[in-house]
Amino acid sequence: MQPIVAIGCGLVGEYVIHRLADDGHSVTAVDLRIPSSLKQRPDISSIEQDAMQYVHSLSDPTIVINMLPGRIGHSIREPLVRGGHHIVDLAFTEEDPQTLDTLAKKHKATMIWDIGIAPGLSNMLLAQAQRELGHLDEVSIHVGGNPTDPDDEWSYMAPFSPSDVIEEYTRPARIVRDGNIVTVPALTERHRIEVEGTEGMDAFLTDGLRSVLTTIEATNMAEYTVRWPQHIDRWLSEGDKTPEEDLLAAWTFDTSRPEFTWMKVRCQTKDRAKEWTIVDYGENGDGSMARTTGLVTYALTSLFATNGPEHCGLEAGIHSPELVNEGTLVYVLDVFQKHGISVS
Repeated sequence: MQPIVAIGCGLVGEYVIHRLADDGHSVTAVDLRIPSSLKQRPDISSIEQDAMQYVHSLSDPTIVINMLPGRIGHSIREPLVRGGHHIVDLAFTEEDPQTLDTLAKKHKATMIWDIGIAPGLSNMLLAQAQRELGHLDEVSIHVGGNPTDPDDEWSYMAPFSPSDVIEEYTRPARIVRDGNIVTVPALTERHRIEVEGTEGMDAFLTDGLRSVLTTIEATNMAEYTVRWPQHIDRWLSEGDKTPEEDLLAAWTFDTSRPEFTWMKVRCQTKDRAKEWTIVDYGENGDGSMARTTGLVTYALTSLFATNGPEHCGLEAGIHSPELVNEGTLVYVLDVFQKHGISVS
């Protein structure tokens, strides 16, 4: 197995690093501050350093996971590509890494980006639906990580960078309508949706389709974020008036509070349909979004380190998740089931 460098040790990054080390992978964790749970493991190397400085110090191509927040994560992509590394990228950014494709081929680097649950696993499921059904008439993705019960405040905890959540709420959403890519304001097309174990939650458009806008053949396609009604009501009335630092404090993730992640992907043609529902409530102190996002990242990193990107059907270049082969999707879903995440 090739050694792995994991850059970014937030809630998701910390979880991914633990799982890789549990499997016997050689992992080096890099961040300005390394969580104590990682420092305490003798089988994990910890380096507290600026990410960009560390990336420029890498002399030999290796497997690198980019799990930094979007604004920072984008900055290390080009130097990683120039270094000829194989990169599993989870940094959610407005910038499109596909612009680095020519450079990646020149330096024999391979990057798979947006490799979480949505985007990520959702992309793989859309590709599977297209393999089975052909051209898709209607595609919808509903996804959200939320507290199990609402409260009198924001009814929300950010399981990843709160700054990325704010960008999700403010960045215009690109969707497909009547076969054309159109841009609409985020948070529109709000509607109530049935979610198991609740009396109903609210869903609204966000810019989560990204690469599948052009790689999946669909007449209508959209992704919706799912939240408690109390949360989105408050955001719409107060969000743009509330300082970002106050939101970051209010949305701090509380590991003692019950929460869950829920995703439904539905694809249909005139006479057939495919649907998947993913549900997780966390386990052993690990949050559901860290698990459902991190296990996709973990699975691809493990495949890269053990068998190489070509095992996933990927050559040198920049690749989005839907371009992996069917065997990779089967492996990811198997990882989910082995870790007790419901897939139906």
